[in-house]
Amino acid sequence: MITQNIYYDILLICSIIMISYSFGWISKVTKIPSVLLLIILGVGCQFTLAYFNLKLGGSVFSILQLLGIVGLIMIVLEAALDLRLTAEKRSLIIKAFTVALLALAGSSIALAFLIQYFLGFEFFIALIYSIPLSVMSSAIIIPSVKQLSDKKKEFMIYESTFSDILGIMLFYFVIGVSENATAGSILQEVGINIGITVGLSIIISYLLVLIFQRIQENAKLFLLISVLIALYAVGKMFHLSSLIVILVFGLILSNYKLFFAGKLRAFINETALKKINKEFHLVTLESAFVVRTFFFVVFGLTLDLQSLLNLETALISVSLVGALYAVRLLCLRLFMKSINPELFIAPRGLITVLLFFAIPQIYIQDSFSSGILLYSILLTGLIMTLGMIFYRKEPDDVDELQFESLEELDKELVKVG
Repeated sequence: MITQNIYYDILLICSIIMISYSFGWISKVTKIPSVLLLIILGVGCQFTLAYFNLKLGGSVFSILQLLGIVGLIMIVLEAALDLRLTAEKRSLIIKAFTVALLALAGSSIALAFLIQYFLGFEFFIALIYSIPLSVMSSAIIIPSVKQLSDKKKEFMIYESTFSDILGIMLFYFVIGVSENATAGSILQEVGINIGITVGLSIIISYLLVLIFQRIQENAKLFLLISVLIALYAVGKMFHLSSLIVILVFGLILSNYKLFFAGKLRAFINETALKKINKEFHLVTLESAFVVRTFFFVVFGLTLDLQSLLNLETALISVSLVGALYAVRLLCLRLFMKSINPELFIAPRGLITVLLFFAIPQIYIQDSFSSGILLYSILLTGLIMTLGMIFYRKEPDDVDELQFESLEELDKELVKVG
């Protein structure tokens, strides 16, 4: 329960879904990320509950963590289903992965030094706090880049997805090793973990596709989602990077012609897979919308707004955000000529909050204000909003038109004319 009255909960939940739907339209018109509007809605709910003297239920933080995990899975799955792997996109994928990796590593180290300088933490603990702040939010980016050219949009989807995955992996690896562990031992452990996870992910994904294409019952999609969430949970219990399972499955399902090429094509039913792909994409889209909505609203409900009034907190936050964009500028310049608006699309959100809640109790520092977390989300969201508002397509951004016949070209010219 969110409040202590079940009927207030029902009314609140239904109202939030209806309002969140309208935020999608508002976001398209104003370019303000819908996530920021959801956080503001949560803050408004916080004041409303206080006005009517209604108290939050004791399980609200558990609800927030559960929503964060399920939301993470659905968002990555939704993104993977949107990605098409072709030989032409190989360089784009490699570029996105490299930028995500360098930006994550560079930002984590830079922010760790700043946190150590401002708050006096040991570097290892400062690194634990810096990693969540270094992860870009695919939950915000994916629904916000639809107006970009196909190349820029796909780059941002790949980069944000890789940032999520790499950030989560790095965070759990760091908290899972000893403070005195050497860089070599950490890299070895990371390599072994990734190798095992990728191998298992490929095998499991092939099996799931082959099995679920044969299921005739109409309710199989939520069964498949339940299986994926269960696999994620089992993987985390064995300290594997189980988010890779979700990503690999989504990629194999959406690119089944590539992964079931040659003799393997005989094992698949293309008609069934096309139907599953279409319906599964719709289910994940709707589910991700609902989970994302409630995660950020509940996050707004739990915010300590008093922390925003602290000048030192504001200065530290501005310094950290400045370092994030400085590192991002360097990384993008290494691989891209045009970095507008990619430079400004680097919001922090769901993963940042989720990882902060996952910091072990032995590493929690009371001197780290929750206002730093909130400021980072708000500032990066504001910068992204301004970047999208003032963005105009450059000549190189215009998507190349491709037509398979003159009839298709004639139809497009009729639409334009």
